[in-house]
Amino acid sequence: MSALPKNVESIHPSLWRGSQLARAHGKTVDSGYAALSAELPGGGWPLGTLIELLVQQPGVGEFRLLRPALAAVSTRPIALVQPPLIPNSLAFSYLGLPLDKLMRLQAVKSADALWSAEQILKTGSCGALLLWMQHVRAESLRRLHLAAQSSETLFLMVRPLASAADSSPATLRLGIRAAGGGIAVDILKRKGPVRKETLSVILQPSPVLLSPHGRIRRHLPTPAVAGGVSPALVA
Repeated sequence: MSALPKNVESIHPSLWRGSQLARAHGKTVDSGYAALSAELPGGGWPLGTLIELLVQQPGVGEFRLLRPALAAVSTRPIALVQPPLIPNSLAFSYLGLPLDKLMRLQAVKSADALWSAEQILKTGSCGALLLWMQHVRAESLRRLHLAAQSSETLFLMVRPLASAADSSPATLRLGIRAAGGGIAVDILKRKGPVRKETLSVILQPSPVLLSPHGRIRRHLPTPAVAGGVSPALVA
């Protein structure tokens, strides 16, 4: 019986040591934040898998955090399923995300939203899918994770921070809280060593807040809506 090689992880790309970050099994997209990317297996957001963002509250800074990655995959549509607030087209425009690529879907029932997200993943029609859920069953998470593996979609589920205590098949789970100058990120789950220290990510204020004309009403198109809900803007 031959001895194991010194670098066991070299046997197969899926092997990794607990003391080191795993190699990317598939494609990744750069987070746009060097300190964060350095802590993610493969050096960026993994595609074709379930990623969970567990937020202190909606709007804590998750879109500014994701802006570089969303811009990178925006050659295909970006689906927003069950967002808790109506997307502000002016803010998206200032973030540099093409409005004609945004698609908002608001389902009456959570089961319909989960079904829609699963179909989007199975077809691979979108560059990114963001799904907001307050409560979700473990079997639903497994179905979505399995569906994501058949695509190269950037799939992020946004859930309350209190969900950190729940088990999840997600490859990557991040806790996000508000902090001075940006957000505090806790890496709750990843393929690699446990990181106990909180990572500070500096976020630039939205350009709409810096513009002297930010309060002027602009006539911009709103994201496409599915599910029979009328589009609108919020301040």
